[in-house]
Amino acid sequence: MNPIDLTLAQLSARLEAKELSSSEVTGACLDRIRATDQNLGAFLFVDETGAMAQAKAADERRAAGRSIGPLDGVPLALKDIFCTEGIPTTCGSKILEGFVPPYDSTHVRRLKDAGAVLLGKLNMDEFAMGSSNETSAYGPCRNPWDTTRTPGGSSGGSAAAVAARQCFGSLGTDTGGSIRQPAAFSGVTGIKPTYGRCSRYGVIAFASSLDQVGPFGRTAEDCALVLQAIAGKDPMDSTSLDAEVPDWAAGMKGASVKGMRLGVPKEYFVEGMDPDVEKAVREAMRLLEELGATLVPVELPHTEYGIATYYVVAPAECSSNLARFDGVRYGMSKREEGALREMYFRTRAEGFGPEVKRRIMIGTYALSSGYYDAFYLRAQKVRTLIKRDFDEAFRDVDAIVTPTTPDVAFELGERSEDPLRMYLADVFTLACNLAGLPGMSVPCGFSSGGLPIGLQILGKPLDEATLFRVGGAYQAATDWHTRAPRIG
Repeated sequence: MNPIDLTLAQLSARLEAKELSSSEVTGACLDRIRATDQNLGAFLFVDETGAMAQAKAADERRAAGRSIGPLDGVPLALKDIFCTEGIPTTCGSKILEGFVPPYDSTHVRRLKDAGAVLLGKLNMDEFAMGSSNETSAYGPCRNPWDTTRTPGGSSGGSAAAVAARQCFGSLGTDTGGSIRQPAAFSGVTGIKPTYGRCSRYGVIAFASSLDQVGPFGRTAEDCALVLQAIAGKDPMDSTSLDAEVPDWAAGMKGASVKGMRLGVPKEYFVEGMDPDVEKAVREAMRLLEELGATLVPVELPHTEYGIATYYVVAPAECSSNLARFDGVRYGMSKREEGALREMYFRTRAEGFGPEVKRRIMIGTYALSSGYYDAFYLRAQKVRTLIKRDFDEAFRDVDAIVTPTTPDVAFELGERSEDPLRMYLADVFTLACNLAGLPGMSVPCGFSSGGLPIGLQILGKPLDEATLFRVGGAYQAATDWHTRAPRIG
């Protein structure tokens, strides 16, 4: 077997047994990137020199009997939203072109401490605002299953790189579905943990009450190993939770859903969804039932208000967060354009793309005098009702299972001129963020056209263990997650 076809967990075991070296595997990943990324566009920056140096150091540690854990020597990659010391961080935006942070985000530092090999930075929608990776100032990323289609967004590069076997895992962020939706579109596994489970320090902010960091992998076990390394309280982020970080991977051994009660909300099976998606998800639910779970109907009545609520809260918070990009301290600056006011106007006009400008304007309007109560305050009240729906449902079930998306990956350009239709790609994922819950997407089939379909598993706060248990049991009984696209 080509080493790039191993799962992260399998590679970790092979490295520990000294059957493979990190240098050998890292070289294979770099070769794979060179062979495929011209057509894919998953990477914005490849750190070949740094990656090979990290791989050599991992091999030396292992040879000396000083291996530092399951990620030691494993090649991973990062969404270009994470600050990386000495390496460009653009957030997919022209306004940050050439910006090199002087520090690492908490997640980057923790991965380095775990011995991971960091290959580079991955393509994304500008400032994580988008559902197709088409708002990137550096061109779209493409779906490795069909390069005329989107890999999803905003973490499109993170999903595509794992699917295309360019790396063994990656980090993304999820504000309204930006891990789970691209995981579904690209045929990989991705988890958004509970809000606060991971620090946000060093992550360029979009919507601070919604953003959360999480991993992509080929399997639920792969995601568990990466999440284990990055989760936990961080004194640099007051919103990070001081909660025990379980050994999720160990808890998955012999995972079973026998005796579990899994909720099925009728609100997530809507008119107009792709029949192939509904068929695959219904079949996945039937299999979970065969494996010993009980399917229980649940109601989430405020789901229909999720999109409207999200697209008030998120733009309002982005309007505030993106005010810092003014041409004064870092990034693009049109200082030569005259007075301070003109510098602000020119820097932001030329630096931000259309979707980012759209959301800044919506958010600024929602927060403006006379409209705050009518929009932002009311949206926060509806957000509370959405969370209460989940709280009520979880009194009777262990987890909730739904489709991740209402359809499969759509064609690049198909929704670019229709923002409302683009926003509907996240209709099944964003309520999870509004409620601060953990959510996972696992591959559960393919459409008649050969495009991946995802099953979403939603859990109680801080109960990622149940998501890994359900995902692990499902993947032990299926092979959807083992299939790879033919690219390169």
